[in-house]
This record gives sequence, structure tokens and C-alpha cells, in this order.
Amino acid sequence: MTDEVGNEQLFESHRERLLAIAHRVLGSHADAEDAVQEAWLRFSRQDAEAIDNLGGWLTTVVGRICIDMLRSRAARHEVAFDDGFPELVVTEDVDAPEQSAVLADLVGVALLTVLGSLKPEERLVFVLHDMFAVPFADIATIVGRSVGATKMAASRARRKVQEAPTITASRKVLQEQRAVVDAFLRAARDGDFDALLDVLAPDVTWEHHTPRGLTVTVGSAAVTDAVRRGGSAHVTARRVLVNGKPGIAAWGARGKPVSIMVCTVADGRLTAMTSIVDPARLATLELPGP
Repeated sequence: MTDEVGNEQLFESHRERLLAIAHRVLGSHADAEDAVQEAWLRFSRQDAEAIDNLGGWLTTVVGRICIDMLRSRAARHEVAFDDGFPELVVTEDVDAPEQSAVLADLVGVALLTVLGSLKPEERLVFVLHDMFAVPFADIATIVGRSVGATKMAASRARRKVQEAPTITASRKVLQEQRAVVDAFLRAARDGDFDALLDVLAPDVTWEHHTPRGLTVTVGSAAVTDAVRRGGSAHVTARRVLVNGKPGIAAWGARGKPVSIMVCTVADGRLTAMTSIVDPARLATLELPGP
């Protein structure tokens, strides 16, 4: 029992890093948890004292598990998400260019673009080397290739990432998006429906992902009516960053998250909104406080 407890403590000291690697490779919190749990099961059957470099050993195991999961997913023509809606990363929206740049790199490149454009081996090589500074020699062992071939895979992955369009706009555009989202929030809070119509594109769409499924509201008048009907709800709402772009988070009276809204802005107006109001999905997100 003592060895078992000691092994668990050793593993737990590496869990956060292993989850970070698996999440960026797989693009799903649930899949990352499964990969790390499988790594724990494999480690629990090992003699920990016989492992010289536990961090490297666990990274190798998780990497190989991720590769197997990606290959299996590709064989079944599956995506990383249950309903095709992308994984969401929600953070505080700080008006600091250096933090916005870091967020753009982390979310726009490593999480979204890589997941959609790279082959399984390229994806793993890119994440391990460019994001976690794992040496090529170690990565080559994980993917079963020579060091030279691993470096070439990293180069191909990096080129694809650099050529892919980023989801985070320039600082000027980001500020314009923030202004539109803030105007929407003010108009909704104040019940100023004329101002609300000014900030909504005429053909705006508003998707609601609920426990019962998806509903869609189309047109600025219909969206304004929906905001009017929800005006009596006692919620606290404010701007956040959702996958690197301004969005809106809302909390109930007791501080429990009730919705996340992804906002799309074009030509100074909101052209599309997607709200997540499914408690099960919200529970999987790491959210800032109200």
C-alpha cells in the first residue's frame, strides 16, 4: 500500500503538465483526461524506482497514447468534439498587447489551427517541441522516427501553422471588436433596444446550445425580442476573451456560470452570436469569476 501511495503522489506531481500536453494535442478536455488516466494505469503497473527519468517516461507514454487516439479518431472520421462545436478557452480580457499576443499564439495557433490542419505525428511533434520544449531526440523515440525525420515533421507542422489564418486579429481590430461587444452589453443592460438594433447586423444569427439541443434566432428584430424577454433574469454579464476574441460570460445570482457567448464582429456590428447555456458543457470549462 505504501508503494501504491508513493506512486500516486509521484504521478500527481506530473499530472498538470501531462494534462496540458494531452489537451493541446487532442483538443478536448475529456479526451485529455482519458489519456492521462490511461498513463496512470500503465505507470501503476511499473516499478517506479526502475524509471530513471519519470517526467520523460510519462511524457513518452502520454504522447504515444495521444497518437493512438488521434489515429483511431481519424480512422473513424471523427472530430475532437461531440457536436462539432470547438473547444472553448475562456480567459480574462486584459487590454495589454503582450498578453493578447501570448493568447493568440496559445489559442489561435496551438489549440485551434494545429488541431484542424496537422497529421497526428506532426501535431504531437509541434506541441511537444514548440510548446513544451521537449528535445527532438526524445520526441523521435515517442513517434518512432529518426531525429532528422522528426525535425522535418516539426518544420512541416510549423510551416502549416504559419500559413494558416489566425483567429486573433490585430490590436486595432481587437479594440474595435471590444467596442461592439461592450455596446451590446450596455444596450442589453439598459434596455435600450434602439441602441441594440444599431449594434446588430440586420441578418445576425444567434445560436443557443442548450441541454435539449440547438435553437437559432435570425434577424436583428428577433434577437432584440429575445434580449427583451430575457431582461428580467438576474445575471451578471461582462466581456471576456473566448478563443482569443471578445465574448461574453454570464453568472447567476450565486456566482454560478449560466452562459458563454462567442461573438463574431464585422463592419462594426455583431453578425453572429453563439451561446453555450448547457450546464454540462459549462462545467467542463475553466472560467474566470463573475
